[in-house]
This record gives sequence, structure tokens and C-alpha cells, in this order.
Amino acid sequence: MEAGARSRAHAVLRTRRHWVQLGKFCVVGALGYGINLAVYATLLHAGLHYLLAATCSFLVAVTSNYLLNRLWTFRDRRGGIATQGMRFFVVSLASLGANLLVLHLLITLGAGKLTGQAVAIVLVTPLNFVGNKLWSFRRPS
Repeated sequence: MEAGARSRAHAVLRTRRHWVQLGKFCVVGALGYGINLAVYATLLHAGLHYLLAATCSFLVAVTSNYLLNRLWTFRDRRGGIATQGMRFFVVSLASLGANLLVLHLLITLGAGKLTGQAVAIVLVTPLNFVGNKLWSFRRPS
């Protein structure tokens, strides 16, 4: 990690405002988590392969999360909707890749498909928050 990013990450951990923001991010994430699992379970029930179901449920949840984070969590950091949305989507794709990898590993190790997805989402959340906080929703210059 480069020195600038490291010092920004340390600043995030030392400031109350950032902890409040993390709390809001987690509330939005909890809603997205519920949406993700509900869509995922529905698609599994419909017969979709678990990785395809996880990808589709991700797309639904990420759209909801972007809108809520833009309007509430990071409202003081709104940049151009297209640029910010693309950055959010790139961070989310990286998180999806990590999620699918963890999900596949957990299922290979014997976890149930729904339990595996629930655990994978939780494990990937810190990566998602840091990427969005420091890049997607950074203060416009």
C-alpha cells in the first residue's frame, strides 16, 4: 500500500465522522445483503446455477446500494453520477470477483449454497467499503 493511501486509511480510522459513515454504509449494506440473499435464494429455487444466481443477485443489490450510498452515506461527496457510478461499479466488480471466489471455496469445502453466500458477502464487505470510501466517493477535486 502506498504511503498516501495508508495515511488516508489511518485518517478514516481516527475520525468519528468516518465511523458514522461506516455505520451508514453498513446499514445500506445490510439492506443490500437482504436483497442479495432474497434474489439469490429465489434464483436458486428457480434452478439457476449458484454462480449465475450470485452474479444476478449482485447486480440487483449493487444498484440499490449505489443509489442509497450516493443519496445518504456519501451525500457530501457527490461527484458526477456517471463517473462516480462507474467507479462504484468497478469496486463492486472487484468485490463480486472476491465474493464468487470465496463462495466457490466455501461450497467446495462443504458449506451450503445460501450459507456460503451469506458468509462470502460478510467477508468481502471491508474491501468494498475501503474501495468506495477512498475511490468511488472520494471528495471531488
